[in-house]
Amino acid sequence: MTGILTCAHVGKRRGGTPVLNDVSLSIPEGTRVALLGHNGAGKSTLIKLILGLTARDGGEISICGAAPGSNAARRATAYLPEALAFQGALTGRELLAMFARLSGLSPRETGPLLERVGLGPAADRRIATYSKGMRQRLGLAQVLLGRPRLALLDEPASGLDPVSRHELYAIIDELAASGTAVLIASHALTEVEARTDRIAILRQGRLVADDTLGNLARAAGLPIVLRVRASETAMAERIASETGGARVNGMSVEIRCPAEEKMPALHRLSGLGEAVADIDITPPGLEELYRHYSGGLT
Repeated sequence: MTGILTCAHVGKRRGGTPVLNDVSLSIPEGTRVALLGHNGAGKSTLIKLILGLTARDGGEISICGAAPGSNAARRATAYLPEALAFQGALTGRELLAMFARLSGLSPRETGPLLERVGLGPAADRRIATYSKGMRQRLGLAQVLLGRPRLALLDEPASGLDPVSRHELYAIIDELAASGTAVLIASHALTEVEARTDRIAILRQGRLVADDTLGNLARAAGLPIVLRVRASETAMAERIASETGGARVNGMSVEIRCPAEEKMPALHRLSGLGEAVADIDITPPGLEELYRHYSGGLT
Protein backbone atom coordinates (compact mmCIF):
# COMPACT_ATOMS: atom_id res chain seq x y z
CA MET A 1 0.00 0.00 0.00
CA THR A 2 1.10 3.57 -0.67
CA GLY A 3 -0.25 6.80 0.73
CA ILE A 4 0.34 9.80 2.96
CA LEU A 5 -0.76 7.51 5.79
CA THR A 6 -0.05 3.79 5.61
CA CYS A 7 -1.02 1.30 8.31
CA ALA A 8 0.00 -2.30 7.56
CA HIS A 9 -1.19 -5.22 9.73
CA VAL A 10 -1.27 -3.03 12.85
CA GLY A 11 -1.98 -4.73 16.16
CA LYS A 12 -2.40 -3.48 19.71
CA ARG A 13 -3.11 -5.38 22.91
CA ARG A 14 -4.13 -4.05 26.28
CA GLY A 15 -3.77 -6.35 29.27
CA GLY A 16 -3.59 -9.35 26.95
CA THR A 17 -6.80 -8.37 25.15
CA PRO A 18 -6.58 -7.40 21.45
CA VAL A 19 -7.70 -3.80 20.89
CA LEU A 20 -6.62 -3.68 17.23
CA ASN A 21 -6.10 -6.81 15.18
CA ASP A 22 -4.32 -6.85 11.79
CA VAL A 23 -5.56 -3.40 10.68
CA SER A 24 -4.34 -2.24 7.26
CA LEU A 25 -5.38 1.17 5.94
CA SER A 26 -3.86 3.52 3.38
CA ILE A 27 -4.90 7.12 2.66
CA PRO A 28 -3.45 8.82 -0.45
CA GLU A 29 -3.11 12.58 -0.72
CA GLY A 30 -6.34 14.48 -1.26
CA THR A 31 -8.52 11.64 0.06
CA ARG A 32 -11.16 11.96 2.78
CA VAL A 33 -11.77 8.75 4.76
CA ALA A 34 -14.46 8.36 7.43
CA LEU A 35 -13.43 6.03 10.26
CA LEU A 36 -16.53 4.53 11.86
CA GLY A 37 -17.12 2.11 14.69
CA HIS A 38 -18.94 1.71 17.99
CA ASN A 39 -17.38 2.95 21.20
CA GLY A 40 -14.59 0.53 22.00
CA ALA A 41 -14.12 -0.56 18.38
CA GLY A 42 -10.56 0.81 18.34
CA LYS A 43 -10.87 4.19 16.59
CA SER A 44 -9.18 6.24 19.32
CA THR A 45 -6.47 3.61 19.79
CA LEU A 46 -5.66 3.70 16.07
CA ILE A 47 -5.39 7.49 16.13
CA LYS A 48 -3.09 7.35 19.17
CA LEU A 49 -0.87 4.86 17.35
CA ILE A 50 -0.72 7.10 14.27
CA LEU A 51 0.22 10.07 16.47
CA GLY A 52 2.92 8.04 18.21
CA LEU A 53 1.27 8.53 21.61
CA THR A 54 1.25 4.79 22.30
CA ALA A 55 3.32 1.89 21.00
CA ARG A 56 1.87 -0.73 18.69
CA ASP A 57 2.38 -4.45 19.30
CA GLY A 58 2.63 -5.40 15.65
CA GLY A 59 2.61 -4.11 12.10
CA GLU A 60 3.91 -0.86 10.63
CA ILE A 61 2.66 2.73 10.43
CA SER A 62 4.13 5.39 8.15
CA ILE A 63 3.28 9.09 7.74
CA CYS A 64 4.90 10.42 4.56
CA GLY A 65 7.53 7.72 5.00
CA ALA A 66 8.29 8.69 8.61
CA ALA A 67 7.63 6.76 11.82
CA PRO A 68 4.82 7.88 14.17
CA GLY A 69 6.05 10.33 16.80
CA SER A 70 9.16 11.33 14.81
CA ASN A 71 9.80 15.00 14.10
CA ALA A 72 9.05 14.48 10.40
CA ALA A 73 5.74 12.75 11.14
CA ARG A 74 4.71 15.44 13.62
CA ARG A 75 5.49 18.21 11.14
CA ALA A 76 3.32 16.46 8.55
CA THR A 77 0.37 15.79 10.87
CA ALA A 78 -2.38 17.96 12.33
CA TYR A 79 -4.74 16.60 14.97
CA LEU A 80 -8.11 17.84 16.20
CA PRO A 81 -9.26 15.93 19.32
CA GLU A 82 -12.89 15.66 20.30
CA ALA A 83 -12.28 17.21 23.72
CA LEU A 84 -10.25 20.42 23.44
CA ALA A 85 -8.46 21.94 26.43
CA PHE A 86 -7.02 25.36 25.59
CA GLN A 87 -5.58 27.87 28.07
CA GLY A 88 -8.59 30.03 28.87
CA ALA A 89 -6.56 33.10 29.85
CA LEU A 90 -5.23 33.50 26.30
CA THR A 91 -7.17 35.07 23.46
CA GLY A 92 -7.87 33.09 20.33
CA ARG A 93 -5.32 35.16 18.43
CA GLU A 94 -2.64 34.69 21.10
CA LEU A 95 -3.14 30.94 21.22
CA LEU A 96 -2.99 30.50 17.46
CA ALA A 97 0.08 32.76 17.25
CA MET A 98 1.79 30.58 19.86
CA PHE A 99 1.07 27.45 17.82
CA ALA A 100 2.32 29.21 14.69
CA ARG A 101 5.65 30.07 16.35
CA LEU A 102 5.99 26.50 17.66
CA SER A 103 5.54 25.31 14.08
CA GLY A 104 8.11 27.76 12.74
CA LEU A 105 5.45 29.88 11.03
CA SER A 106 4.77 33.59 11.11
CA PRO A 107 2.03 34.71 13.55
CA ARG A 108 0.82 36.96 10.72
CA GLU A 109 -0.68 33.84 9.11
CA THR A 110 -3.17 33.43 11.94
CA GLY A 111 -5.47 36.37 11.11
CA PRO A 112 -6.82 34.91 7.85
CA LEU A 113 -7.24 31.50 9.49
CA LEU A 114 -9.32 32.95 12.32
CA GLU A 115 -11.50 34.70 9.74
CA ARG A 116 -11.79 31.48 7.74
CA VAL A 117 -13.24 29.56 10.70
CA GLY A 118 -15.57 32.41 11.66
CA LEU A 119 -13.66 33.64 14.72
CA GLY A 120 -12.49 36.99 13.35
CA PRO A 121 -14.83 39.06 15.58
CA ALA A 122 -13.89 36.98 18.66
CA ALA A 123 -10.14 36.71 17.95
CA ASP A 124 -9.18 39.04 20.82
CA ARG A 125 -11.56 37.61 23.39
CA ARG A 126 -10.25 35.26 26.07
CA ILE A 127 -10.84 31.60 25.25
CA ALA A 128 -12.54 31.16 28.63
CA THR A 129 -15.47 33.12 27.19
CA TYR A 130 -15.74 30.89 24.10
CA SER A 131 -18.57 28.41 23.65
CA LYS A 132 -17.77 24.75 22.91
CA GLY A 133 -18.43 25.34 19.23
CA MET A 134 -16.09 28.34 19.17
CA ARG A 135 -13.32 26.30 20.82
CA GLN A 136 -13.89 23.61 18.21
CA ARG A 137 -13.49 26.18 15.44
CA LEU A 138 -10.29 27.45 17.07
CA GLY A 139 -8.99 23.88 17.02
CA LEU A 140 -9.85 23.68 13.34
CA ALA A 141 -7.85 26.87 12.71
CA GLN A 142 -4.91 25.17 14.42
CA VAL A 143 -5.30 22.19 12.05
CA LEU A 144 -5.10 24.55 9.07
CA LEU A 145 -1.76 25.98 10.18
CA GLY A 146 1.07 25.05 7.88
CA ARG A 147 -1.01 23.06 5.38
CA PRO A 148 -0.56 19.59 6.93
CA ARG A 149 -0.03 16.49 4.78
CA LEU A 150 -2.25 14.46 7.12
CA ALA A 151 -5.22 15.71 9.17
CA LEU A 152 -6.68 13.50 11.92
CA LEU A 153 -10.08 14.79 13.00
CA ASP A 154 -11.83 13.14 15.96
CA GLU A 155 -15.55 14.05 15.97
CA PRO A 156 -14.76 17.43 14.36
CA ALA A 157 -18.40 18.58 14.25
CA SER A 158 -18.88 18.14 18.01
CA GLY A 159 -20.55 21.24 19.47
CA LEU A 160 -21.09 22.95 16.13
CA ASP A 161 -24.43 24.36 14.98
CA PRO A 162 -25.81 23.31 11.56
CA VAL A 163 -24.34 26.31 9.72
CA SER A 164 -20.92 25.79 11.32
CA ARG A 165 -21.07 22.07 10.48
CA HIS A 166 -21.63 22.91 6.82
CA GLU A 167 -18.69 25.31 6.91
CA LEU A 168 -16.54 22.67 8.65
CA TYR A 169 -17.00 20.20 5.82
CA ALA A 170 -16.35 22.94 3.27
CA ILE A 171 -12.99 23.50 4.96
CA ILE A 172 -12.31 19.74 4.98
CA ASP A 173 -13.06 19.73 1.25
CA GLU A 174 -10.52 22.55 0.79
CA LEU A 175 -7.92 20.62 2.78
CA ALA A 176 -8.39 17.56 0.58
CA ALA A 177 -8.34 19.67 -2.60
CA SER A 178 -4.95 21.04 -1.54
CA GLY A 179 -3.59 17.48 -1.22
CA THR A 180 -4.08 16.78 2.50
CA ALA A 181 -5.06 13.23 3.43
CA VAL A 182 -7.96 13.46 5.90
CA LEU A 183 -9.08 10.82 8.40
CA ILE A 184 -12.37 11.67 10.16
CA ALA A 185 -13.44 9.58 13.16
CA SER A 186 -17.14 10.21 13.60
CA HIS A 187 -20.52 8.90 14.70
CA ALA A 188 -22.35 11.42 12.49
CA LEU A 189 -23.16 8.98 9.70
CA THR A 190 -25.45 11.29 7.73
CA GLU A 191 -22.80 14.01 7.57
CA VAL A 192 -19.84 11.89 6.49
CA GLU A 193 -21.90 9.89 3.99
CA ALA A 194 -21.88 12.72 1.44
CA ARG A 195 -18.58 14.38 2.37
CA THR A 196 -16.01 11.58 2.27
CA ASP A 197 -14.43 9.49 -0.46
CA ARG A 198 -14.17 6.21 1.44
CA ILE A 199 -15.72 4.55 4.47
CA ALA A 200 -13.61 2.47 6.87
CA ILE A 201 -15.44 0.54 9.61
CA LEU A 202 -13.83 -1.00 12.68
CA ARG A 203 -15.59 -3.77 14.55
CA GLN A 204 -14.07 -5.14 17.76
CA GLY A 205 -10.61 -4.07 16.64
CA ARG A 206 -10.81 -5.43 13.10
CA LEU A 207 -11.23 -3.42 9.92
CA VAL A 208 -14.35 -5.00 8.41
CA ALA A 209 -14.94 -2.50 5.59
CA ASP A 210 -12.82 -0.05 3.61
CA ASP A 211 -14.14 1.15 0.27
CA THR A 212 -16.41 3.65 -1.45
CA LEU A 213 -20.04 3.75 -0.39
CA GLY A 214 -21.17 2.29 -3.73
CA ASN A 215 -18.72 -0.61 -3.59
CA LEU A 216 -19.64 -1.41 0.01
CA ALA A 217 -23.32 -1.43 -0.90
CA ARG A 218 -22.71 -3.85 -3.78
CA ALA A 219 -20.58 -6.13 -1.61
CA ALA A 220 -23.19 -6.14 1.14
CA GLY A 221 -25.96 -7.07 -1.29
CA LEU A 222 -28.45 -4.79 0.48
CA PRO A 223 -31.65 -4.13 -1.45
CA ILE A 224 -32.65 -1.01 -3.32
CA VAL A 225 -36.08 0.36 -2.34
CA LEU A 226 -38.52 1.49 -5.02
CA ARG A 227 -41.34 3.55 -3.55
CA VAL A 228 -44.17 3.64 -6.10
CA ARG A 229 -47.06 6.11 -5.81
CA ALA A 230 -50.20 4.90 -7.54
CA SER A 231 -52.38 7.23 -9.59
CA GLU A 232 -55.34 6.22 -7.42
CA THR A 233 -55.98 3.97 -4.45
CA ALA A 234 -57.45 1.13 -6.48
CA MET A 235 -54.34 1.03 -8.67
CA ALA A 236 -52.07 0.54 -5.65
CA GLU A 237 -53.50 -2.95 -5.11
CA ARG A 238 -52.85 -3.80 -8.76
CA ILE A 239 -49.25 -2.56 -8.55
CA ALA A 240 -48.63 -4.55 -5.38
CA SER A 241 -50.13 -7.69 -6.89
CA GLU A 242 -48.18 -7.52 -10.18
CA THR A 243 -44.81 -6.58 -8.69
CA GLY A 244 -44.83 -8.47 -5.40
CA GLY A 245 -44.46 -5.18 -3.54
CA ALA A 246 -45.97 -4.27 -0.18
CA ARG A 247 -48.66 -1.64 0.38
CA VAL A 248 -47.33 0.98 2.79
CA ASN A 249 -50.34 3.28 2.75
CA GLY A 250 -53.41 3.88 0.64
CA MET A 251 -51.53 5.15 -2.41
CA SER A 252 -47.99 3.74 -2.19
CA VAL A 253 -46.27 0.42 -2.77
CA GLU A 254 -42.75 -0.44 -1.61
CA ILE A 255 -40.63 -2.82 -3.68
CA ARG A 256 -37.30 -4.13 -2.41
CA CYS A 257 -34.93 -5.70 -4.91
CA PRO A 258 -31.20 -6.39 -5.41
CA ALA A 259 -29.29 -3.67 -7.28
CA GLU A 260 -28.96 -5.85 -10.40
CA GLU A 261 -32.75 -6.26 -10.56
CA LYS A 262 -33.51 -2.53 -10.45
CA MET A 263 -33.89 -2.07 -14.22
CA PRO A 264 -36.12 -5.17 -14.73
CA ALA A 265 -38.32 -3.89 -11.89
CA LEU A 266 -38.55 -0.46 -13.53
CA HIS A 267 -39.46 -2.08 -16.86
CA ARG A 268 -42.28 -3.98 -15.15
CA LEU A 269 -43.55 -0.76 -13.61
CA SER A 270 -43.40 1.07 -16.94
CA GLY A 271 -45.68 -1.62 -18.33
CA LEU A 272 -48.34 -0.60 -15.83
CA GLY A 273 -48.80 2.69 -17.66
CA GLU A 274 -50.99 5.32 -16.01
CA ALA A 275 -51.40 3.22 -12.88
CA VAL A 276 -48.01 4.56 -11.76
CA ALA A 277 -47.95 8.26 -10.83
CA ASP A 278 -44.38 8.49 -9.48
CA ILE A 279 -41.37 6.40 -8.45
CA ASP A 280 -38.69 7.17 -5.85
CA ILE A 281 -35.50 5.07 -5.87
CA THR A 282 -33.54 4.80 -2.61
CA PRO A 283 -30.20 2.92 -2.58
CA PRO A 284 -28.82 1.58 0.73
CA GLY A 285 -27.60 4.46 2.89
CA LEU A 286 -24.62 4.59 5.20
CA GLU A 287 -26.74 3.83 8.28
CA GLU A 288 -27.88 0.54 6.74
CA LEU A 289 -24.36 -0.30 5.61
CA TYR A 290 -22.97 0.54 9.04
CA ARG A 291 -25.47 -1.78 10.72
CA HIS A 292 -24.57 -4.51 8.23
CA TYR A 293 -20.80 -4.29 8.60
CA SER A 294 -20.81 -3.66 12.33
CA GLY A 295 -22.86 -6.78 12.92
CA GLY A 296 -26.21 -5.12 13.45
CA LEU A 297 -25.18 -3.57 16.76
CA THR A 298 -26.59 -0.19 17.76
